[in-house]
Amino acid sequence: MRLTIYNLLVNRHAGIAYRYHKYHDGTTGAQRIASWVYLLCLNFAYYFLLCRFLGRKPEMEIYESRRLNCKGSESAAYLEKNPELSVAVFVDRLKEYDVISFDMFDTLIFRPFAHPADVFFLIGGVMGCLDFKNLRIQAEEKARAEQKKKCGHYEVSLADIWRTLERETGISAHDGMREEERIERQLCYANPFMLEVWKRLLQKGKKLLVVSDMYLPQDCILSILENAGYEGAEKLYLSHVYGKSKAEGSLYEEVLRDWPQASLIHVGDNLHSDRDMAKKHGLAALPYAGIYKNMMLYRPMDMSSLIGSAYRAVVSSRLYNGLCAYSMEYEYGYLYGGLFVAGYCAFIHEYYERQGLDKLLFLSRDGDILLQAYKRLYPEDAAAYVYWSRKAAAKLTANVDKHDYFRRFLYHKVNQGYTIAQILHTMELYDLLMKAENRRAFTPEEELTDKNVMLLQKWIGENWEQVLSVYAPQLSAAEKYLRDVLAGCEAAAAVDIGWAGSGALSLSCLTEKVFRIPCRMTGIIAGTNSIHSAEPDASEVFLQNGKLSAYLYSQSHNRDLLKKHDPNKDYNVFWELLLSSPTPQFTGFYEGRKEAPSGEESACYLNDLDITLVFGKKDRNLEGIREIQKGILDFVDDYHCRFREFPFMFRISGRDAYAPMLLAAGHRERYLKAILKKFDFEKNLI
Repeated sequence: MRLTIYNLLVNRHAGIAYRYHKYHDGTTGAQRIASWVYLLCLNFAYYFLLCRFLGRKPEMEIYESRRLNCKGSESAAYLEKNPELSVAVFVDRLKEYDVISFDMFDTLIFRPFAHPADVFFLIGGVMGCLDFKNLRIQAEEKARAEQKKKCGHYEVSLADIWRTLERETGISAHDGMREEERIERQLCYANPFMLEVWKRLLQKGKKLLVVSDMYLPQDCILSILENAGYEGAEKLYLSHVYGKSKAEGSLYEEVLRDWPQASLIHVGDNLHSDRDMAKKHGLAALPYAGIYKNMMLYRPMDMSSLIGSAYRAVVSSRLYNGLCAYSMEYEYGYLYGGLFVAGYCAFIHEYYERQGLDKLLFLSRDGDILLQAYKRLYPEDAAAYVYWSRKAAAKLTANVDKHDYFRRFLYHKVNQGYTIAQILHTMELYDLLMKAENRRAFTPEEELTDKNVMLLQKWIGENWEQVLSVYAPQLSAAEKYLRDVLAGCEAAAAVDIGWAGSGALSLSCLTEKVFRIPCRMTGIIAGTNSIHSAEPDASEVFLQNGKLSAYLYSQSHNRDLLKKHDPNKDYNVFWELLLSSPTPQFTGFYEGRKEAPSGEESACYLNDLDITLVFGKKDRNLEGIREIQKGILDFVDDYHCRFREFPFMFRISGRDAYAPMLLAAGHRERYLKAILKKFDFEKNLI
């Protein structure tokens, strides 16, 4: 009977079971009774108040939703709400005191994980121990409980913790302590805001102390501080050394005892330990706003444990340390493009090594920022920026893929207000087909519609040999260019954002079938066509046979993204904006020295090949595009700096890389639309 009631009240719905156990487990006495009352309330709310969401665990919600700031940048809004968060203000407040004590972790020193205990994941990996994080947490709790019984306080050293852990697991305490200290030294880094405050105070001759509730040995703490640039500390006050803590205030008494005649102030991020208890024990206090206050408000939580924690920590330490504010465009790159680019580059690198490639071709213009990031992460790999575009490819492959040629130039422009003259100028056929002997019942000012598009196609087809003669010199120039790019290569891959993989496939078609260049060409794309695309399975066979490889999603992996990613809601555009470039659009290859044709804006002559590269217009808001690129590169640099000793941390799944953008797509894509308004971004394929 008891089990039946339990199953009805607890196990019938996963969300109720999750909430109940989270509140109930480990409780005793009055709190346990309160947990039973809570269980009854959950069931009442679910069945009688129809709060059906209580039946679902938080992670059962497919996509998270946050109300992001659509009016400006997060960092600027944060500094506006916290005007005291300024190096100058801090120094002015602190310089009036003789001695300034600082909390260490999350004040002077940052770790690249959103929760301190997540460091234990890495230690567990080195020790080869399953569920090490939880075992390490439990060992510390047991060690503190034993210390309380033995010495009357809870403060323990790392040795105390590892003796307990060795007893519980059999792992060598000596080896475990060595690895934990080593990893802490590698991971910890300076808070740039506090490092500047620290240096200015030293210049003013102030006495600086470090006061921390911490179990790490003093030599390890000193090493971390010195590596981070904190020099000149008068003394360290560590809880396990004194058997006293900031949390209960007694550690401050040791500080006061050593500096009886000095005026003292303490700086830290914890309102209880660093503000309230400091004041209670006779010190002045200057709180430092913690960098994680906005984490739950703006950051995705539906990510894998390690990568999610790392992403949130790296982002928080950059945006919320208080040193400076960034533009909305910069944050778009840093927050929503940085993790994707870091993960995509690692995916490309693994493909490069696995396939034994001789060269990577980063196609313009998406490849601009990708190659910049790639060279920072993998400078030894052979990689080049290659001029390519849908427009150039459509002209060059016209005779081997007529369907794609007409689809891109004609059918993608139907009923969009383009005149036939505009279409023919884009195809570079206006002068040819407007000759008297070629003309039919068209006028240049006539709009291209679904009623005349087939007739226009037929008209062009009737003059097909003349059309090919227009493109023949471009084909010859492209062959010179690609033979030079692929010289000495037997296997190469073209890198693009997507979506059908036409860039890589058209290159493969030309190099292997038309030019007969002896180089196997494959393609790497960020994402594929989705179920919302007009041709959702256009490239499916190439993904299956390995001609194409997709990072974020495809029909065979991350299918929720395949269903979520909707080009009709501008999702393609949002991603392409992340990889936008201040360089102009590439439009074609031409033999010899040539001026930019009518309708194009610039040309670049390559003397060694005797060919000309022609470019069209640049996008608007070039400064905004540069800000996006800077944000992406800063994230890549920050992430690489934090985890260069842990290369497996770059194995970022496509689902994790897409997670920040999923969050940005909430609330009807309001944030993404606000970003897009800042740019006159080209949405047409050609």
